[in-house]
Amino acid sequence: MSKKNFKELLESGVHFGHLKKKYNPAMAPYIFMERSGIHIIDLNKTIAMLDDASAALKQIAKSGKKILFVATKKQAKEILAETAKSLNMPYITERWPGGLLTNFSTIRKSIKKMQSIDKMIEDGTVDTLSKRERLQISRQRSKLELNFGSIVKMTRMPEAIFIVDTNKEHIAVAEAKKLGIRSFAMNDTNTNPKLVDFPIPSNDDASKSISCVLEVIKSAIQEGLDERAAAQSKKADEKKEKAKKITEEK
Repeated sequence: MSKKNFKELLESGVHFGHLKKKYNPAMAPYIFMERSGIHIIDLNKTIAMLDDASAALKQIAKSGKKILFVATKKQAKEILAETAKSLNMPYITERWPGGLLTNFSTIRKSIKKMQSIDKMIEDGTVDTLSKRERLQISRQRSKLELNFGSIVKMTRMPEAIFIVDTNKEHIAVAEAKKLGIRSFAMNDTNTNPKLVDFPIPSNDDASKSISCVLEVIKSAIQEGLDERAAAQSKKADEKKEKAKKITEEK
């Protein structure tokens, strides 16, 4: 698991919080000091909590469960999308579809609709439609892709959700909490860390800080996926060896 030391976090600006007037009292345990009216996050606590979150996410990935990544703010979208794609995990970088978790069955219907349109395109059915109908379907497909394209392979509820900025993604936080889905998040000094299971005190506004934290998260999850693949490969080899012995004994 790739871990960051104090200096790396410092150089990435992970310690910079918000102005004192935007401070959430619930973040008090994770604030080191105030400098020029800005709260400075205690990076020693960030390291400890980032390690805890990484270890938990590694085990989730190792178990074969999905982790949903969420970040719709401009400076985090691309970084988060690249991270999720590299891990083959679902993600949301556009508007959070209300009820994505609490009304998952309905959301799945929209995804299936998108898949049925794709099938029409592949088998040529769409070519038999009028120009107007093809245009309508094309627009519908584009809209569905925008909202659900990144979660098209999420066939069941995720085991966990990772969020950048819990204030902005408050609906996602609330839905996960209601369903008991484990939540992990980057928590800046203006947020309430008590709303998530694994808060990571950190600057959630600067792209360099977001990238730094996600690099650690990505490494931990990849490690879990690799260990799962290795275990499955070993199990398959043992099964083949056992079958071979039975054949030889006959």
